[in-house]
Amino acid sequence: MTTVAEWVEGARPRTLPAAIAPVLVGSGVAAWAGSFRWGAALLALVVALAVQVGVNYANDYSDGVRGTDDDRVGPRRLVGSGLAAPSAVRSAALLAFGIAGVAGLALAITTSWWLLLVGAVAIAAAWTYTGGPSPYGYRGLGEASVFLFFGLVAVIGTTYVQTERWVGAALVGGVAIGALACAILVVNNLRDIPTDAAAGKRTLAVVLGDLRTRQLYLALLVVALAGVALLAVVATRWALLGLGALPLAVASARAVLGGARGPALVPVLRDTGRLELVLAALLALGLAVG
Repeated sequence: MTTVAEWVEGARPRTLPAAIAPVLVGSGVAAWAGSFRWGAALLALVVALAVQVGVNYANDYSDGVRGTDDDRVGPRRLVGSGLAAPSAVRSAALLAFGIAGVAGLALAITTSWWLLLVGAVAIAAAWTYTGGPSPYGYRGLGEASVFLFFGLVAVIGTTYVQTERWVGAALVGGVAIGALACAILVVNNLRDIPTDAAAGKRTLAVVLGDLRTRQLYLALLVVALAGVALLAVVATRWALLGLGALPLAVASARAVLGGARGPALVPVLRDTGRLELVLAALLALGLAVG
């Protein structure tokens, strides 16, 4: 029997800041635009969290049945370690996606029906990241998908369901948050370069190699901080509160550029998620105040 603690571990809670952060920033932009709505914000959060958990279980299932997780450096996977049957993990992923779909339907009913199409594309992208006959995560496209769906789509979508109009500041916020969401995936894949390469999983980190992957990580942090500075120009100077996360960015960058590898990158993965969450919270506060 798989325990509750093992199911929670399989949901990979350290990745959840990537779901919470865009909702915080999108809601901050909505508040700055004078249209913050609690109900819509909470539904957007449910969608984001459910999709993230669904992605994690779907990856666990797909990588597990392919044998990619047979030799892992990071936290245990349910299928790869034999803790849960593949069918059970697949069902957990589908349940999470179903919850996201129900919450998304509620948002579409109260705003615009075209949101259902966006949600369907997001869920399809989540499943085919490592699932299906030709997973794009095995071809170096994972970061592009994360930037799109956990950055641009999530921030702009969260703002839209509250304001029901285009707000340019949401695009800038989406770029900043998308860069940090990508940074989480980059450091995860940096850690797994040896095992992924051996398993034939050509992530962007495998394609770029160790050094250039570390440089990409630094570049993503710079893009995120630059986005905060730009929001101070296009929205409100209070957005500069987001730069309060700078010490966390410096600490994570030092670890990556200092050559941390293997198990030593596990804390960096946690700290990058913390960086995204803190930056998003401070940025959202600044936007709301402004």
